[in-house]
Amino acid sequence: MSSSETSTLRAIGRAAAGLLLLGALTGCQVRPLYSTGGNTEAILSSIGISEADTRVEQQVRNNLIFLLAGGAGEPAQPEYMLEMNVSVRNIGVLLDTATDVPRAGRIVVTADYNLARESTGETVRSGKRSTVALVDFPVQEFAKVRATRDAENRAARELAELIRADIAASLPRT
Repeated sequence: MSSSETSTLRAIGRAAAGLLLLGALTGCQVRPLYSTGGNTEAILSSIGISEADTRVEQQVRNNLIFLLAGGAGEPAQPEYMLEMNVSVRNIGVLLDTATDVPRAGRIVVTADYNLARESTGETVRSGKRSTVALVDFPVQEFAKVRATRDAENRAARELAELIRADIAASLPRT
């Protein structure tokens, strides 16, 4: 075979592969997660959230209420109930060798959640999500406490966004 025949066969092969890929992609149905079509927003705004036991769980709960209802608050008569259990771990990394005190760390916020229909108690979605926020531990004690609290708040906000996305992705299938 000459080089011109080989390059012609390669060009035909590439064109065929492109057409095959295009044909495969036309069968895909893509629907935006935050689209206004359907009743996803109405369903999300009808979710009630369990009471919080800790400060970080309250942060996750407050962020979720805002994200689910678009700032409108909790529904008076929820159609769904979201039960959450949030835990926090403070993991010290980067130890100072002289004092054996961590100078940086990770705040890990984890939530186990269960979304159920209020009328039947049927579970719609359950899962476990975790987020990590990095934090530097200054020498001053107040600054260390404030840095830890800020990291917990960042992780709680991110965790609420993840849970909302999970719930929004599972609701249209119900």
